[in-house]
Amino acid sequence: MLERTRDKLEKELKALEKEYRQDLPKEIQRALQMGDLRENAEYHAALDRQKFVKARIQQVQTQLKDLAMVDLDALPKDRVALGSSVSVYESESDRTLVYELVIPDDADFSKGLVSVNSPIGKSLLGHGVGDQVTVRLPAGTRSYEIVKLQTLHDKAKK
Repeated sequence: MLERTRDKLEKELKALEKEYRQDLPKEIQRALQMGDLRENAEYHAALDRQKFVKARIQQVQTQLKDLAMVDLDALPKDRVALGSSVSVYESESDRTLVYELVIPDDADFSKGLVSVNSPIGKSLLGHGVGDQVTVRLPAGTRSYEIVKLQTLHDKAKK
């Protein structure tokens, strides 16, 4: 999971750096040749994009540094943590749901990718198989029982 995230961020960083160093300077130069800068929408749009790209480069670099500092040995082997896949049984609806706890940028609830900072993620962190977990959501409170857990350590063994 962390490798997938790191690869995605490195690919995004490479594309952003190319845009920032190669594409945007050309766009700005082209816009400068159009004359009066006060009413030059292309010039102002290129400058705005340049600021955005620079800020995003810094965000991605910070995320990559944060990922590099994740100590897999510090993650619990028998408790829910970053990278864990968790199967929970919801008795109210009589169904089993599967969530994978990911960093916020990778969250996609429709795919079962839940941020560790989300209400569900925060409620599951630190719990193990057999634990009852109460999750407070905007739509109300849900109760889950953790029925299966696969941590990053388990995934690394495969």
